[in-house]
Amino acid sequence: MTRPLRREGAALALAVVLGLPTLAQAGGGTPVTVGSQRIERFQPGSEATRFGQLDFVGGIQFWGTGLHGLSALRFTRTGRFLAVSDDGLWFAGRIERDGRGRPTGIFDARTGPLLDAKGEPFDGKTEADAESLAIDGDRMLVGFERDHRILAYSDPDSPFDRRPETLPLPVPRAELRRNRGLETIAVSPTRAPLGGAAVTVSERSLDADGNLFAAIFQGGRRNGVFKVKRDDPWDVSDGTFLPGGDLLLLERRYTGLGRLGIRIRRIAGASVRAGALLDGPVIFEADLGEEIDNMEGLEAWTAPDGSTRLTMISDDNGSMFQRNLILEFRLVEDRAGPQ
Repeated sequence: MTRPLRREGAALALAVVLGLPTLAQAGGGTPVTVGSQRIERFQPGSEATRFGQLDFVGGIQFWGTGLHGLSALRFTRTGRFLAVSDDGLWFAGRIERDGRGRPTGIFDARTGPLLDAKGEPFDGKTEADAESLAIDGDRMLVGFERDHRILAYSDPDSPFDRRPETLPLPVPRAELRRNRGLETIAVSPTRAPLGGAAVTVSERSLDADGNLFAAIFQGGRRNGVFKVKRDDPWDVSDGTFLPGGDLLLLERRYTGLGRLGIRIRRIAGASVRAGALLDGPVIFEADLGEEIDNMEGLEAWTAPDGSTRLTMISDDNGSMFQRNLILEFRLVEDRAGPQ
């Protein structure tokens, strides 16, 4: 897959010039009004912007009818975002930004159910529990846990009413735990070592040594299982590839009331291969002293100024005590660290 290097506003302008479909043109789904409140400081009461190897750009808290349980987020070729929920819903729209590129809200938003091969919404939580999402060229790869499977849908810019095909599971089904399955799917850049292949990493499906099951796959073919070292109590919640090919893994820990944390590990792209046991340095970590919640989605993209941006989205679990958040950061490359 050739991944766009410039998204959001630049991608929208290109789409208009070339006549590519935008979300509004494609239609489908049910329009939803999204309210929001800006987050201007990642650490309340502090002017700090640098956190590990990330600079905080801005964020929003948002709400709307049916918007809960959001598990993953990607940007499409036209600069819109596409997310899935663990209740089996698509959520698509556009992030509004100010003159400095900071998120200010969400508009042109739509929702609708993911459909099965018969064109019907999934029946119940066991079937509908979508946890991971990737865009692979002109199709979307959606990973489910409980009923472990990966479904491929066509046309990321018009996801509604699409019927999927089922891909072979790249990790043996017997190794996937019921509620700790395929939490991450990410597609590598075509010019990176994996050459456009996808990877999937489990949340907490462990081998006998306590390592996470993961795998490489491409075009419906299994390319091999690998493992990721698990650092207890951290669990993988999503991942994305950087433009240069390194893999970022978003992880979270929850060890009791008020003990929620998130972090990002960076894994060298050249090390991702069948049979490997992978690990990498932590480049970012935060807890409830910062503006986080149950962050479950991570996407990397290149801003018009050439910087690498990371966008995270949270799963509020449908709880009045949790929030839907979108947080954005700028990656600061440490030349002494991984490239």
